[in-house]
Amino acid sequence: MRQERRKVVASERVGPYTLLRVARGGVSTGEPGQFFMLQAPGHVLPRAMSLCLAPPGELAFLIDPVGPGTRALCALSRGDDVGVLGPLGRGFRLDVARPLLVGGGIGIAPLPFLRERLRGAPAALGFRSDRHAEAAVLLPGAEVVVEPRLVTELVDPAADVLACGPEPMLDALRRLVPRAQLAWEAPMACGYGACYGCAVEIDGELKRLCVEGPVLRAA
Repeated sequence: MRQERRKVVASERVGPYTLLRVARGGVSTGEPGQFFMLQAPGHVLPRAMSLCLAPPGELAFLIDPVGPGTRALCALSRGDDVGVLGPLGRGFRLDVARPLLVGGGIGIAPLPFLRERLRGAPAALGFRSDRHAEAAVLLPGAEVVVEPRLVTELVDPAADVLACGPEPMLDALRRLVPRAQLAWEAPMACGYGACYGCAVEIDGELKRLCVEGPVLRAA
């Protein structure tokens, strides 16, 4: 697998986030929960992004502009080039009987594509503010809470939970739904497991999220 250069189709604001739409070409969409390494022109290190949507001929990524790399991606315009490598990592298993999608903040990014593959599964979303909650438009009909309420308040422990979000949310879900599938977030430099930059400790064991994840079973 090698990095390919793709053209930006559009860049759209969704609350404080940016939905970057890129021409797909021959790049596979992969499975929901896998990720792509996106490299903005003039930046050495790419950034790992989950696929948010896969409309015909496009790959769309929801990006939070929190640092130089992500801000550079959000600043791209139609016709600009972007480096795309992927899909990488392990995604969600789709053979579930009672799916419930749970997302926190920018962790909602992989859920629209996942919902499409699950043919409209219900979703519960949590955000830090009303402005961040504007991103819920990407998952019409989802239940939404804003701090100080917690998204775990909306979770049925009997559901087959597929989740992505900040570590405290995922830790809470591990306790509430031990069989949940959880997509963990961590900075990724290489995407191949060589640098250990994305390693997280789970139950006393280091997991390289780029190769053993991002999606891991809670137990």
